[in-house]
Amino acid sequence: MTTTPAADDPRTAGAPGSPLPPLPFESPATAEDLAVMREQLGRDMRGVVSIARRCGCGRPAVVRTRPRLEDGTPFPTSLYLTLPWLTLDISRIEATGTMAELTARLDDDEELAAAYRSAHERYIARREELGTAAEVDHVSAGGMPSRVKCLHALAGQALAEGPGINPVADEVLATIPGAAPELVCRCAEDATDTVGETR
Repeated sequence: MTTTPAADDPRTAGAPGSPLPPLPFESPATAEDLAVMREQLGRDMRGVVSIARRCGCGRPAVVRTRPRLEDGTPFPTSLYLTLPWLTLDISRIEATGTMAELTARLDDDEELAAAYRSAHERYIARREELGTAAEVDHVSAGGMPSRVKCLHALAGQALAEGPGINPVADEVLATIPGAAPELVCRCAEDATDTVGETR
């Protein structure tokens, strides 16, 4: 049975016609942050607007980026996960076939599917705070609103927005030690894999 979100449900904040609340963990990106991101990714990060979420040690974990990069390329993934240890853990989860299982659940669970569609709409609304790129106007990230294609992108939204926005990402993050409810530091671990998306 489908339930109607309560008035204080975070998914209902920023409904059409009203502004979204500020990202709860957002902070400016410094020159030091840019250097850390270069180390995390093995390349320069482009289109950086701010740090949407930090690791418990203060290093960038999720970076907020413009919908159009400096060279004019549209880029829909505006909440980009960079934290190596978490990226590695999520890649391991993706390798188990979890994404196909979650997509199947979206077909069977109306309430989950509705919440996931809301996450998709919020992702687009959040990105439009920074501008638009017509080529990706209706594209969010991670396979939303009907599939689960990239858990890294979904986790980026969940970590930046806080719990209760993306139910699929919340569920996945809850299985990763140190990822939820607080993002603790595991940066000392050997996490040599780079983020799987290409910018």
